[in-house]
Amino acid sequence: MAETREKPLRAGVNPSSGAERAWEKLFSEEQDRLALWLPVFLGVGIGVYFALPSEPGWWMGTLLVVATGGLMAAARLVSPSGLGRVAAGALIATALGFAAAQVRTASVAAPVLEQKTSPVSLSGRIVLVETLPAGEGARITLDRIRSSLIAPERTPEYVRVRLKRPPAEPLVPGDWISARAVLSPPPAPSAPGAFDFQRHAYFRSLGAVGFVIGGVTRIARAEDGPGGEGEFWRGLERLRQDLTLRIQTALPGATGAVAAALMTGDRSAIPASLNAAMRDSGLAHLLSISGLHVGLVAAILFVGLRAALALVPPLALKFSIKKWAAAAAIPGTLAYAVLSGMAAPTQRSVIMVGLVMVAVLADRRALTMRTLAWAAAAILLVQPESLLNPGFQMSFAAVAALIAAYEWKGEFQKSPEDSGWARNLFGVFVAVALSSLVATAATTPYAVYHFNRFAVYGLAANMIAVPLTSFWIMPWAVLAFALMPFGLEALALGPMGVGVEAVNAVAEAVADWPGAGILAPAMPLWGLVLATVGGLWLCLMRRRWRLAGVPVVIAGLASAVLTAPPDVLVDGEGRLLAVRTAEGSLAISAPKGSRLSRDTWLRLSGVEEGEAAPWPRPGEADDAGRLRCDHMGCVVRAHGRAVARVRDRGALIEDCARAELVVSTVPTKRLCAGAQAVIDRSDLRAKGAHAIWIGADGITVKAVNDARGNRPWVLRPPERYPGRLPTTTPPTPEGEDDDGDE
Repeated sequence: MAETREKPLRAGVNPSSGAERAWEKLFSEEQDRLALWLPVFLGVGIGVYFALPSEPGWWMGTLLVVATGGLMAAARLVSPSGLGRVAAGALIATALGFAAAQVRTASVAAPVLEQKTSPVSLSGRIVLVETLPAGEGARITLDRIRSSLIAPERTPEYVRVRLKRPPAEPLVPGDWISARAVLSPPPAPSAPGAFDFQRHAYFRSLGAVGFVIGGVTRIARAEDGPGGEGEFWRGLERLRQDLTLRIQTALPGATGAVAAALMTGDRSAIPASLNAAMRDSGLAHLLSISGLHVGLVAAILFVGLRAALALVPPLALKFSIKKWAAAAAIPGTLAYAVLSGMAAPTQRSVIMVGLVMVAVLADRRALTMRTLAWAAAAILLVQPESLLNPGFQMSFAAVAALIAAYEWKGEFQKSPEDSGWARNLFGVFVAVALSSLVATAATTPYAVYHFNRFAVYGLAANMIAVPLTSFWIMPWAVLAFALMPFGLEALALGPMGVGVEAVNAVAEAVADWPGAGILAPAMPLWGLVLATVGGLWLCLMRRRWRLAGVPVVIAGLASAVLTAPPDVLVDGEGRLLAVRTAEGSLAISAPKGSRLSRDTWLRLSGVEEGEAAPWPRPGEADDAGRLRCDHMGCVVRAHGRAVARVRDRGALIEDCARAELVVSTVPTKRLCAGAQAVIDRSDLRAKGAHAIWIGADGITVKAVNDARGNRPWVLRPPERYPGRLPTTTPPTPEGEDDDGDE
């Protein structure tokens, strides 16, 4: 053993402080868990990239990786094992996450429509068809767009339009169509902190959304059109659409819509009322193809194939049929995942299932936290934007919490004893209850942050629905897939439909219980970060100090209560106004075409649709005298301060003199010298929707684009519209929508 030479110490210097010794002890005792933090620090780098106010230089990611790589090499020389090496590893993972996000952003860049158009003629090839609930038409995504009024260099790569009246013969991916449509850029967030559909669309290369006026004309069928690049995926979409249609034909109505969601991942036909019931009962996770569904399919294939092979004694006695079953389950599970759309939670599940089956083949332990960490790292490196997706966050949080819970259980569990069937059955239900409780607790911060909802009775609903899905619905679904090539899927879909109807009935019954779905005010981003850090510490560490994560999680959840919703909200055009009443409700002026903003504002303020306060009539005030409106504008008063919304120049003189803040839909700044602050039409167009807080110590204003910065996905209004598009922008017809409703 080589000798170690101690460095001389300076007088009065302690070689190791108490804090340093504590960290060294932590790292030494948690040595085997440190690799689990790799995807965490990848996520930190990705989060830093998306939080920047402007796009960094193209060289920044490479420079960070090289610099941190050099730092890690130096740390190995200075401290071959210790805090320095761990810190250097964390830094290089962070740099890799930053670089991956920057590369991904550059690779998906595509033209985006810059301004809403008048009706334009366009043609294109269908790549996706989404059938909406009865009476709501369909939604199609097109590529190879052509229009005489859109310059080729500014033509979006993908356009999504809504059809109010789909043709009698169903459209399929690969069909070429022509239509007249009103197109718009992907809509900006409806309020500061709301869902950013522009960013979501950017990473899908979706450059415009809109709606078709009249009908569509099929100008070439899928089989007659050219093949080429992407034909495999279009063929796959046609197969998904065909399977969905066959499922919904065998099981009409809401039952078929839910069955299709479970089998092909197409949730578009589920009625809004059933979606709401699933959400309020805590069963919405059953509608999204994730770990539960992929894991069940893998388990059914593995157990079913192994049982079938065990019926053949020569095979069972001479060969490792367990490994045969594992090898066969991998492609079967992958086929199901591909048919269901391969969303981020599905990708995570497929990677984990693949690693589990490989572990079976290698006679190793299958499901571990390390498997989950590698799955997360793979997705974050390939699709860094997944970090911002609620499905990714909730899926990984639930699985990490479940694995951690069963790891903790294993530390105290005694050797299993023989027991009767009744005790085993009771144990299954206890396991389901505990799993539902753990998963619900782990996903609550994300549900509150993204959806402002908490399902109070989710445990009770899951106690019935999850076993029903696991032991009845999904086995019949797998059998239905096996029978589809022979046209006999109805034999399996019938029994499956009985189970689906039972789950739907449970969802609707639980959702009707008093206070089933609590709507909570918006949680700030720092609260979600706190809850995430606390949850990661609780799940990834093993020693008793992991419990230090509990108060951090509680502090993150408490942020939703400590953060007051805005007193006034104004949309980016100044047409829609919302005012928080003295009782805490929300009153909204509701012109046509404002459904998306209205729904978002109510949700972020923690107000149910039916609990919205009435808007006062012109010339009248609300009950508390807080809001008064006339035909030229409105004035909101609170804490001795006034905010005015001006719609007509005739109101400027009076409102500018008495209001501290004036929000105007007409050019105002030169005409409004009396007000302390002015937000006029140009500010609204440039910065988007505004949120205003009126306090005793002053007025606080936040705009959507203030926090979003100057990034590639943030659309700014052009000084003049380039290209050959018409500049007239008609209002959205009643019943139509700009379609940013992800």
